[in-house]
Amino acid sequence: MTTLVTGGAGYIGSHTAHLLRELGRDVVVLDTLERGYRDAVGDIDLVVGDIADNRLVAKTCRKYDVDSVIHFAAYKAVGESVSEPLKYYKNNVSSSIALVETLMECGVNRIVFSSSAAVYGTPDASPVNEDAPLRPQSPYAQNKADIEHFLRSCDAIGLRSVSLRYFNAAGAHDSGDLGEDFSLTTNLVPVVMRVLFGGQARLEIFGDDYPTPDGTCVRDYVHVSDLADAHIKALDYLATGGKSLVCNVGTGQGTSVRQLIEVTESVTSRTLPHAVVPRRAGDPASVYADPTLIRAVLGWRATRDLREIIASAYRWHERHPDGYAR
Repeated sequence: MTTLVTGGAGYIGSHTAHLLRELGRDVVVLDTLERGYRDAVGDIDLVVGDIADNRLVAKTCRKYDVDSVIHFAAYKAVGESVSEPLKYYKNNVSSSIALVETLMECGVNRIVFSSSAAVYGTPDASPVNEDAPLRPQSPYAQNKADIEHFLRSCDAIGLRSVSLRYFNAAGAHDSGDLGEDFSLTTNLVPVVMRVLFGGQARLEIFGDDYPTPDGTCVRDYVHVSDLADAHIKALDYLATGGKSLVCNVGTGQGTSVRQLIEVTESVTSRTLPHAVVPRRAGDPASVYADPTLIRAVLGWRATRDLREIIASAYRWHERHPDGYAR
């Protein structure tokens, strides 16, 4: 039996697909390659196409004897979702509904969904647990909340799901062969790497007057390989009869921007040029996970710290200064 990984040519999807392979599992990737990379898939079987293509998904399920799905495929640029909401709802929400419809027709009733802590918006306090109010602040975040709700509703038709709300994914594969292309992201760690490798003059710190220990924003950085492991544990939970579940994936520890700069300079032995600029509208002061539920139910916990995140990201960018080839 095979696990279908949608969006498996992307950052987290590729790490998860390769971990499945490393564990001796059968895996096939479905990706349009619009924003993913063929090189990230390597020698894993790749089907190029859209999750909304009923015939293609059904054919893939039959050919590979698919019995479970990890669903990453989505657009994920927050700013773009604000300026092009129709595009996001069609690609993220409508296509996910079409995917599930085809899966149920094919008798595939287990799915792990790549959600996001963005569904919480600006939380009242941190650490954030799964009972915190959902306050999505962008169409992208609303898409994630909508798909979570849809999947929970599908319990009634026999679909069981785990939705993983992850916090700040960062880092790269231990091999140095998989990572996050810093040319297409505004996430902090790849932006830091872009500065270190000459693609940007300095790191901008958006405000240093927040109610945090050093005045800069605090976030929960989780290694991408730990995230991949969370997906495998969610798959195994469903395979043993587990009920549908929504849970956070984070370390439970907050790291400020200044702390991240200090760790980066320590790990790389390089100076990171940076400057404080005005706050960005809508940035919460502090957001980090309460991982109690995932530890208790899935037996997962983060095993890699911030130093390993920075070291692995740096190694990836040393080996791939121009990212993946198109």
